[in-house]
Amino acid sequence: MGGTKAYPYGSTTAVRAHVLAALGVLKLATADQMHRLMAPGHKDNKGFRNAALDLARHGLVVSEGSSRDGHKIWHLTPVGLDAAAEVLGRPVGEMGGIARGAARSGAPHAMAVNETIIAITRTPATATRPVPRPQTTLAPAAETSGPVSAPPAEPSSAGIGWAGSWSTEVPLAAPSSRSGWAGVRADAVLQAPEADLPVLFVEVDNCTEPPETLEAKFERYLRYFRLTTKSSLGDDMPLWRTHYRPSNRDGHPPLLFVFNPGTRIGPQALKNRMTAVLKGTRPVWAGDYQAGRGHGSSEERDGYWDFADAIPVLFTTLDRLQAGGPHAAVWWRCGHRQWETLPDALDNSADRRAWQAREKVRRARHDEELAQRERERAAEMERWATKSPEPESVPEVAPCERCGRPIAGGPYRQDDAEFTLPEDGRHCPTCRSDLRSTYPTLRQALIGNRQRSR
Repeated sequence: MGGTKAYPYGSTTAVRAHVLAALGVLKLATADQMHRLMAPGHKDNKGFRNAALDLARHGLVVSEGSSRDGHKIWHLTPVGLDAAAEVLGRPVGEMGGIARGAARSGAPHAMAVNETIIAITRTPATATRPVPRPQTTLAPAAETSGPVSAPPAEPSSAGIGWAGSWSTEVPLAAPSSRSGWAGVRADAVLQAPEADLPVLFVEVDNCTEPPETLEAKFERYLRYFRLTTKSSLGDDMPLWRTHYRPSNRDGHPPLLFVFNPGTRIGPQALKNRMTAVLKGTRPVWAGDYQAGRGHGSSEERDGYWDFADAIPVLFTTLDRLQAGGPHAAVWWRCGHRQWETLPDALDNSADRRAWQAREKVRRARHDEELAQRERERAAEMERWATKSPEPESVPEVAPCERCGRPIAGGPYRQDDAEFTLPEDGRHCPTCRSDLRSTYPTLRQALIGNRQRSR
């Protein structure tokens, strides 16, 4: 084997560090999985098998069973857990347990979680290092009846994060809880801020449990994300923020749900299962619609979806993830209507940000209309100010029936209004005075003056 007395199987220090780091993250893994996660550039997994055997001689790792496809499953011992924490640069308290006895049944769920992590990470096939460095590749920048079939995604070699970006079997509960089971235990948690992503919680479903069991786990996630604690300033803040970085997105951290049907169910049964889980978890991922907001008429005002108390839930399948990679259009966001890339699926296209953009346009249009009316009013006032006054029209005056002169006016009106005789509509003041001073005829004396009809 070309080994030494201390390491008779001939493993190298670098590969032994790979094994410790992989088992520190995955808890349980086969040599093949450790090879694909840590150093896929190696020709095969023989170096990892030999490293595991050498570490087992020193009591750092142990194998208690095999996977269902016959590969030996390895996990850390308590001493190996300390060594793995040293390799990963993590406190021992953050390493979790050692999964003692879990391999005896083949650990199908743990194997599926490992395959999901490998499919998302996609460690590049580069030269061996004690621990692969973080990848710096950045991610590319309503109601539905359920996910539908889509063409195979275009494969992408780029992954997200590295082995040290992951944690598995993470208990999420309030600090006062005696056990992590009082809250929820996440299958895996991915922290890759270098990829411009928020913390991602990952759940893997082997399609062996009823949908109601999955729905209950979603509700426990929501209860955990709603927990609050006091910040250093005395303000309330979400409890999860004390462990993970905040994001610039509304709502709680995203939850990636990976279905792994294998050969247990067919495509139609898988679609039915995804649809049932989607409908049953609506209170978790659906936001609250805020209607009738903004400026303008009631027809112009619209609303937006408030995701402040919602979990972004993204569905995918393990085979699509393995074929296309995490940057392909392999994610189905609950509430969206198509397969999308991860950034598009995480984006809330109908949230307050989109409404604010529409409201900004409406405000600008409203302000422009007000300015236009003000300009028209100013122009009208200027036009009236510069317009010459029109001469007043003189009403037409009927002539006097007796002399033909105008009825209104006369010497009596000009001299003294007190002696001006009242107008009768037929004679001028002079004629009225003459007529009044004339002696009446016998007929006028007997009958009186009667106004003749005109």
